[in-house]
Amino acid sequence: MQDIYDRAKHIRLAAFDVDGVLTDGALYFTHSGEEIKAFNVLDGHGMKMLKESGVELAIISSRNSRCVEERARNLGIELLYQGAADKLAAFNELLGRCGVAVTACAYVGDDVADLPVMRRCGLAVAVPDAPAVVRRHAHYVTRARGGRGAAREVCELIMHAQGSLAARLAAYPG
Repeated sequence: MQDIYDRAKHIRLAAFDVDGVLTDGALYFTHSGEEIKAFNVLDGHGMKMLKESGVELAIISSRNSRCVEERARNLGIELLYQGAADKLAAFNELLGRCGVAVTACAYVGDDVADLPVMRRCGLAVAVPDAPAVVRRHAHYVTRARGGRGAAREVCELIMHAQGSLAARLAAYPG
């Protein structure tokens, strides 16, 4: 676990896949064909706290969805890459745009399309529902499932490693 904290200490940018990471992976469609996704509020608050602690957030998804755009806006995430058939190309563009070293980037994924980014980033995270090949390439596998607290777990792990979690939690006395 010390290796995970050593990697997490240096993270300045955390990127998340959507389906299976920020959601449970289920796709819902209305009768008119509009896509609906369910996001976890605890995950969202963890992402906001991580951003407040100085870590930039990004979303990289191979799908296009208006609800993901709305969720990103709600969380203050400006780095949104949708329709990214080549997630590594999107990730490389993101690195250039942010001027962040690859070792200072975390990525959370759940499927084989995420492997090229996971193999490149400084902290590769998978959710427990991910296929075995994806979990094998992760430095860390969350205990919580996608859409059920996985993003929050990653955010708190990074903040804990960087010594900023206590300060974030202190904003909520009680």
